[in-house]
Amino acid sequence: VQLQASGGGLVQAGGSLRLSCAASGFTLDYYTIGWFRQAPGKEREGVSCISVSGGRLYYADSVKGRFTISRDNAKNTVYLQMNSLTPEDTAVYYCAADTWDVATMEVGDYDYWGQGTLVTVSS
Repeated sequence: VQLQASGGGLVQAGGSLRLSCAASGFTLDYYTIGWFRQAPGKEREGVSCISVSGGRLYYADSVKGRFTISRDNAKNTVYLQMNSLTPEDTAVYYCAADTWDVATMEVGDYDYWGQGTLVTVSS
């Protein structure tokens, strides 16, 4: 069971990035998927999550209206579209899978984690 986050990079404030979370060894269809981030010196925090059906989406207040989570089960991939990025969004972003379809943004609720992808937003 592996998750791989990708799509990070360096972008100027106001720019956009799309992160991808791809799975290997299992099918994402049956998992709630969450995106988390960890900035230097800070705790890991929930950014967004999407339920198994895709019908429930949740966002941290800090990203509402700017980030959009989606899933493409045919491609076994979940995306995080990030627009209007600010330097405060700079962090390592992780995706994670939760076997329970509860759709929370609590770090402890997630069972599988991928390696992160670094997002750096310059001012």
